[in-house]
Amino acid sequence: MKFYLDPPSVKGRSPVDQLRVRDSYIHLSDYKHPRISSDLFWCDFDGKFTPDETAEYEFSCSVAGTAMIYVDGELVVDNKTRQVPGDSFFGIGTIEEVGSISLEAGREYHVHVEFGTMPTLTYKKDGVTAFGAGGVRLGCYRKISFETEVERAVALAKKVDQVILCAGLNGDWESEGYDRPHMDLPPGSDELIEAVLAANPNTAVIIQSGTPVTMPWRERASTLVQAWYGGNETGNAIADVVFGDVNPSGKLPLSFPVRNEDNPAFLNYNSDDNRVLYGEDVYVGYRFYDKTKRLPAFAFGHGLSYTTFSLSDLKVSASNGAEETNLHLTLTIKNTGSLPGSQVVQAYISPRNPSISRPLKELKGFTKISLKAGESGEASITIPRKYATSFYHEGRAAWASESGVYDVKVGTASDKLELCGEFEVDKTSYWTGL
Repeated sequence: MKFYLDPPSVKGRSPVDQLRVRDSYIHLSDYKHPRISSDLFWCDFDGKFTPDETAEYEFSCSVAGTAMIYVDGELVVDNKTRQVPGDSFFGIGTIEEVGSISLEAGREYHVHVEFGTMPTLTYKKDGVTAFGAGGVRLGCYRKISFETEVERAVALAKKVDQVILCAGLNGDWESEGYDRPHMDLPPGSDELIEAVLAANPNTAVIIQSGTPVTMPWRERASTLVQAWYGGNETGNAIADVVFGDVNPSGKLPLSFPVRNEDNPAFLNYNSDDNRVLYGEDVYVGYRFYDKTKRLPAFAFGHGLSYTTFSLSDLKVSASNGAEETNLHLTLTIKNTGSLPGSQVVQAYISPRNPSISRPLKELKGFTKISLKAGESGEASITIPRKYATSFYHEGRAAWASESGVYDVKVGTASDKLELCGEFEVDKTSYWTGL
């Protein structure tokens, strides 16, 4: 990668800096050089590519700036003459432009890229801030037929006893700095999953994403792992769970909607004439699905294990401390399966007759307990009563704990609350602070 003060049209220009880069994703967010005094400069990339097989190859680039890709002197990708705004580089960059060329196996090709930094971008995007001098992302892969690749996957799935199918998102599809336009997996993912599940029902679907995704095939998948983004050890962690070296005990920290339109904020997330309305109020997550009687794909707190548990004997009691009353919840939990495991117990509080519109229930406490196969143990949760019962009273500019009966619902997910109890608040009180 060579840095220039002049564009490629200037003959005899000399580089002011040179780097050897090992990544085709270049973001000049903090690049500095004493001879480069502004964000306007140019870079050339030169490398070699030797294909393993004779085929049509696709080259691509997205850019915050301008870029041209040449292969043995032939222009393959032009992301300079006509640029289309996209979501790359935190929303300021272009879409990915793609071009193809036929290459021979075993032959060495010279790949040359001409890149102009952020000020050379040919359009302006209001409301988006550029970071540094821009950047360019380059790609190359053998051109494939989606239909042919699905056929290959199906043929392979039919030959084996079990399938592990990994799908999901990455930094190309979701990131900080912009909103996803939908909840769908990348194009073709659902079709691939559907076809493999039909070919071999004994398929474990592994989804890596940082947010919920639509899963139209979820009822047909016998096994589904939501793996999130696990960092450097993601592969080992997924393998430990899939192959049974670790008994999973994770719980969903949010509700998974069936579709994007089921999100509480669906009607409100846009801004109208620079005005944003938080119309969902406190009805986010499970509070929304409870209130509207709408079923999510997977409820808040959902999570399976290779063993099973039973809950029983819920007791609710109160004790007065120096300043406040604490609620004490105890229950018996038993590992009814054949493997050691851990379970999360969740406690929700519901006011029976609130004076204002409130969520049907609210999570107020939880705990996790580990048990050997066949072992029973006691789980306990302690919650200050004022936190369990109060809402913010805007008229009084204070928190209000209203008198009345409150139901306690305990279980392993927001939609699996098997045990019930109750307690009573004798007198309405108001408080501020913590």
